[in-house]
Amino acid sequence: MFNLIENEIIKMISKKRLLFVFAILVILISVFAYGQNKTMERTKAQLSQRMGITATDDWQKLADQQLIDMKNRLDSPSADDKGKASLRVRMEQLQYNLDHNINPLEQSSAKFTTKFMEQAIFLFLPLLIIMLAADMVSGESSSGTIKLLLVRNVPRWKILLSKYLTLIILEVVVVLLSFVLSAIISGFFFGFGGWQVPVATGFQVVTGKLDSSGVFNVPQWQYALMIYSLAFFVAFVIGSISFMISILVKSTAASIGIIMSTLIAGNFITYFLSDWPITRYLFMVNLRLTDYLSSSVQPIDGMNMLFSVTVLLGWAIAATVVSFTYFTKQDILV
Repeated sequence: MFNLIENEIIKMISKKRLLFVFAILVILISVFAYGQNKTMERTKAQLSQRMGITATDDWQKLADQQLIDMKNRLDSPSADDKGKASLRVRMEQLQYNLDHNINPLEQSSAKFTTKFMEQAIFLFLPLLIIMLAADMVSGESSSGTIKLLLVRNVPRWKILLSKYLTLIILEVVVVLLSFVLSAIISGFFFGFGGWQVPVATGFQVVTGKLDSSGVFNVPQWQYALMIYSLAFFVAFVIGSISFMISILVKSTAASIGIIMSTLIAGNFITYFLSDWPITRYLFMVNLRLTDYLSSSVQPIDGMNMLFSVTVLLGWAIAATVVSFTYFTKQDILV
């Protein structure tokens, strides 16, 4: 098994997929960190201007002004119900931070590293995993190299298991790369500290209202660990589904197209079909696991962390069962 896994890793390295992933992460994180830095400077400048002063380092005054701006937006007749619910939650979170002396406007490498994965978990991270998983079997089927593996005196399930374990190893590498590159690159913009700063988590959103009864504070490094653990779980689920499609579809282009269009369709489903009960059981609408930690309003009512994790785990198990069943029984040598 070790030799099979080593062989699969060598093949992935020779395809330079990991190099592409590394380059994409470096470019995107650099652009995102630069943009975040400029946005924060502009936000502070606008808040100071509304307060009638040139600049201030008093974050509490800036946060108070931000609350006033949010209240004005909340009273706007053009805001829809979902937007108002999300705005109320943000206001209550900001007020909680003010009451407990937690600076929500402070930027640091630690905070950026966490924020980056919170935004990447539902689309960008899955796309990176698809790059690695979508042709692990379909690529060899279309090129014919899969036959060289199957004629060896090795059980099919063992060959497929080696590919699957290799994919899991690559998922770990991608998540770790995301963490390390985010921490290093953002450090040049925001400084390399902030890992011990307290973060309030444990908020619950019930019918559009924030419940802070179960809130507790954790250091930023622990919160980041929670976020990246959820990111790995999402990577594992997307990898398992992409792996299944790679087996069922012998064309690499078709395999990538199917899983990417499915992910993109998830955004439309949550917007247009959120009232359909069946939509909450689709894996695409359950990928935003980090929203439960940051207490964002869910696009579909009745969903919680346990529900989303259970649904995603069910999809991963089903995809794995289908993959091994089909691969071991299908006549691939024809």
